[in-house]
Amino acid sequence: MARPVSVAASWVLPIASPAVARGWVSAHEGRIAGVGTGAAPGGARDLGDVVLLPGLVNAHTHLELSWMAGRIPPADTMPRWIREMLALRRSGPTGGEGELQTALRSALGTMRDTGTVLVGDISNTLASVQAFADTAMAATVFHEILSFNPSDPTGMVRDAHTRLRDVGCLSSVVAHAPYSTSPELFRQIVTHHQGPAPLCVHLAESNDELELLHTGHGAMRELLEALDVWNDTWVPPGHHPVRYLRDLGYLQPGTLLVHGVHLSPDDIEDARRARAVIVTCPRSNVWVGGGVPPVARFYASGIDVAIGTDSLASVDSLNLFDELAALRRLAAEVEAARLLESATRIGAEALGHGADYGTLAPGRVAQMVAVTLPSGLTRAADVEEYLVSGVPTSAVSLVDLTQS
Repeated sequence: MARPVSVAASWVLPIASPAVARGWVSAHEGRIAGVGTGAAPGGARDLGDVVLLPGLVNAHTHLELSWMAGRIPPADTMPRWIREMLALRRSGPTGGEGELQTALRSALGTMRDTGTVLVGDISNTLASVQAFADTAMAATVFHEILSFNPSDPTGMVRDAHTRLRDVGCLSSVVAHAPYSTSPELFRQIVTHHQGPAPLCVHLAESNDELELLHTGHGAMRELLEALDVWNDTWVPPGHHPVRYLRDLGYLQPGTLLVHGVHLSPDDIEDARRARAVIVTCPRSNVWVGGGVPPVARFYASGIDVAIGTDSLASVDSLNLFDELAALRRLAAEVEAARLLESATRIGAEALGHGADYGTLAPGRVAQMVAVTLPSGLTRAADVEEYLVSGVPTSAVSLVDLTQS
């Protein structure tokens, strides 16, 4: 039988319980057995002047787009960015599937090196599934389908579920966005939804999306017409996207509303009452021309907020510490502890992995992040603030006790 192992650090941030100065974490058979201070059971390997916290959770990315890194410049409007992205995607990577997989696996390795242990991955092709298995990275895979004018929405959903039968991780069939998914396709996804993985949707990412939903016109319609996917029978709902999802049955407890850049206070309150989750990705929102999300308003509302990076097609790194720093710049009034909770516990619970990840507590998977601390941090609040203010990559390492 494996013997318990322990590591000690200057600080331990369990997330769901108060910070521990000069603390330790013990593990047995790959799971956390205890967290405490003083003498660790059986002794502990001292990691020095570091803070230990749960492995990070990147709640939204598109790993199959990793080969696009550095190939799509920032745009001033989202329809313009979409045109560039689709043109590149149609051409494909010059190295074919091999280049796609190499970029995808490199991205996964970089995420792990910067402290991420759990990913919510949007996938149209399921290209990431084998990579998750090979690298033992925990994941929830959202198999995204879209069509604004489908001939057989029921068949589309049925076929998507068939493709998910043997993926080997939590997964669900989800819609892309209100501007790319017909009402009937939304309804069929809801009708055939199978838990425990939640539904997910890109929502209120640009003013162009809102204009389409309100009037049926604007740059997003022009884009759909240029792509020859416009549906002349579609009737704009004439109101905000959260209500639109509610009317379609898609707004459910746990539904991930990704981006939410242009959600009004009433939209956010409606989403909170429905017990949905906002997944914010501020760096990507700026890159694609969507705008700046109202981060402080999200937190003030009391809705659960998780954090994602989006893909390397619209950010320059998948490092969640970089995303935390962007959030800190946008919302100085939000406590650092709340941002860290979004990057750990809330993200894990939102992806259906709350029993295994997100906190340092007995029974959770024994994968932690160690961050080297500068001198002079004498309070837990100082440590938390440091973690959300721009941690250098060289200061981050993964502490994995699952193989000990």
